[in-house]
Amino acid sequence: MDADQAVWLLLITALVLANLPFIMGNRLFLLIKVAHKSIVVNFIEWFIYFGVTGVFAYLLENKTMGHVAPQEWEFYVTVFFMFMIFAFPGFIYRYNLTHFLKKGA
Repeated sequence: MDADQAVWLLLITALVLANLPFIMGNRLFLLIKVAHKSIVVNFIEWFIYFGVTGVFAYLLENKTMGHVAPQEWEFYVTVFFMFMIFAFPGFIYRYNLTHFLKKGA
């Protein structure tokens, strides 16, 4: 796998994992069925998926390039907010669009 493929794989994985807690409204980590998830549980699940994405990125960079480049705190803050922006469509779907659609029906 070359570097371009690794970047695309990481971006697609991050997009999916960032939206997963909000899209799967009645499942916790895709396995545990719950009646209702609160916003706090969704954010905890989202933060754990952020960590999973970070570990995946670390392993992917190590496999693709043979080493992991050292990063400063600015990199991690930028990646955190980028993951937050990736989660925006799922958040809007879960907390704004579903209530709007239920009202209209």
